Amino acid sequence: MSTDTDLYARLESIFGARVQRDVPLAPYTSARVGGPADVLITVHSARELAMVASRLWSWEVPFWVLGGGSNILVADEGVRGVVVLNRSRRLAFNTEGEQPTVWAESGVNLGSLARRAAAMGLAGLEWAAGIPGTVGGAVVGNAGAHGQEIADVLQMAEILHRTEGKGMRTPEALGYAYRTSALKEEPGQAVVLSATLRLQHDTPEAVQERLAALNEQRKATQPPGATVGSMFKNPPGDYAGRLIDAAGLKGTTVGDAEISTVHANFFVNKGEATAQEIWALMYLARTTVAQKFGVWLEPEIQLVGAWPEAAVAALYEPQELPPPMPVPRPKEEA
Repeated sequence: MSTDTDLYARLESIFGARVQRDVPLAPYTSARVGGPADVLITVHSARELAMVASRLWSWEVPFWVLGGGSNILVADEGVRGVVVLNRSRRLAFNTEGEQPTVWAESGVNLGSLARRAAAMGLAGLEWAAGIPGTVGGAVVGNAGAHGQEIADVLQMAEILHRTEGKGMRTPEALGYAYRTSALKEEPGQAVVLSATLRLQHDTPEAVQERLAALNEQRKATQPPGATVGSMFKNPPGDYAGRLIDAAGLKGTTVGDAEISTVHANFFVNKGEATAQEIWALMYLARTTVAQKFGVWLEPEIQLVGAWPEAAVAALYEPQELPPPMPVPRPKEEA
């Protein structure tokens, strides 16, 4: 494709009003930050997602699939090229036999799916009830909470690969590790179309009771409001939140972004925060923890869009000595 105008015209000729230009992405992210996408195309089924991905690959046009908008930090400058907004939401429960399952397209909200299963007396997803992301995002990032993760319940995922075509993948084939997978390590080469998850029979009352207990625990330990999600992976044998708290950074602000006073591994948009301000807090937390404890925290979130290479490297690459830290704005007296 020679220009953005050519690309938009071709997409519009095929998909019509589902294609938009210069669309702000902040409303589609859990942190409510991020600039515009050059081109946004909305898909409503796994079939449409496969069609769009195949067409863009054939045109050699890079694209990024946006689901629930959690665990990502979209640059204030936005995303160049194409963003595919995944609204494929069909699902089907199979409750026959000893091993019930649920098949869900990749745009299905994982938390909503967990709550729906609980209402039916189907157990196994209670841990996911508070996760705001989609099934597809969970499959790619091996999302988890309360000591469990998607790899524990995934039976099969339907994947469309750029060169290998469409096929079913087992958890073993997806190369799962803590908050990552082979798909995440190979960005832009495959999209998740759907997934089948294993469940267990139980009573609605029992599942709802466990779900409610986990929900109360989440409310007590995680901040409400607009957040990206857990910012850093837990290092071996420790917790990112504990290290950031021990470094004295809880409650620190940069602009309208704050390191939560409830849980130091959650950064909150207090209203008008920018992606750059959240990045500055991540940089501050990472370098301070490295200086104080000799641990380079690894981001759990993904930087998306027009970020400078140096900004990405500062958060993802260990260095011999921490670089100079930005000075946060002092908190105003109440």
